[in-house]
Amino acid sequence: MFLLAAEGGHHTPLIVEFINHYFGEPVYHFQMEYTKKIWDKFFSNFGTDAEAVFGPYTVENAIPWYTIMFVIACILSVVIINILKGKLSEDDPKPGQMTLEAGFLAIKDLVVRVIGEHGFKYFPVVATFAVLVLVSNLMGLFPLFMAPTASVNVTFALAIASFVYYNYVGISENGIFSHLGHLAGPKLPLLMTLIITPLIFSVELISNMIRPFTLGVRLFANMFADEKIFLEITNLYPPFTQFLVPLLLTGLGAFVALVQTLVFTLLSMIYISEVSHPPHEHHDEEHGSAAHPAPVEAV
Repeated sequence: MFLLAAEGGHHTPLIVEFINHYFGEPVYHFQMEYTKKIWDKFFSNFGTDAEAVFGPYTVENAIPWYTIMFVIACILSVVIINILKGKLSEDDPKPGQMTLEAGFLAIKDLVVRVIGEHGFKYFPVVATFAVLVLVSNLMGLFPLFMAPTASVNVTFALAIASFVYYNYVGISENGIFSHLGHLAGPKLPLLMTLIITPLIFSVELISNMIRPFTLGVRLFANMFADEKIFLEITNLYPPFTQFLVPLLLTGLGAFVALVQTLVFTLLSMIYISEVSHPPHEHHDEEHGSAAHPAPVEAV
């Protein structure tokens, strides 16, 4: 159901048909021999099978469109950054370099504001999310492409990557017990700790566990809705709605792509900020007694 919905009624792009034409058959045989059997065994516990969930297995869709589009998005992200970078120069920066520097400063400022000065070490991962999501979102505006983020499979993968990363940051900085301990809320008196703390911990744990779902669905729903609106409006009164209307909707689509990139990146940074702290805070907590020695008694 998700797979069919994510395609939004679009015709399969030519590049997807081309790749499946040459590589679909070996992939299809591999799926039928190995992966389909595993999924059938798993879904049999729920009274269904792989084809009922993922759709029919064929040579034409052996490599899903969203997988191909996401790989293209990864390649385009690297290519675009290298094109904009060009030959770096301090004396005579080119327009591409200035654009890249503007994006760098914008993301850096956001990282510092949300996480703090110490959060700049997470800049490479945050910037990768930002560039990859933006390119993926904008791909739907160009012919022969579809936005991979209009598939829930891709947005869930991105959301899970964000979830795994910020938990990795929390565990590596604080240790697993302290990382889990921050879900228990503030320190309370003993009696309240026995009653309130387990409740807070349960609520916070559930809240954290559903973050990949909410993060993925938010991005998917907005991008899928954007593509669906574009398709429906341009087909209202053809050919009249297929001339100037697409230009207006393309501008709206670019705006949605930018906003959804900001939302995804900002939420990922907020999650990191919850588990990451400046180094001096850990130092103060560990050496608080040394920083404030007991007063010397007068003789």
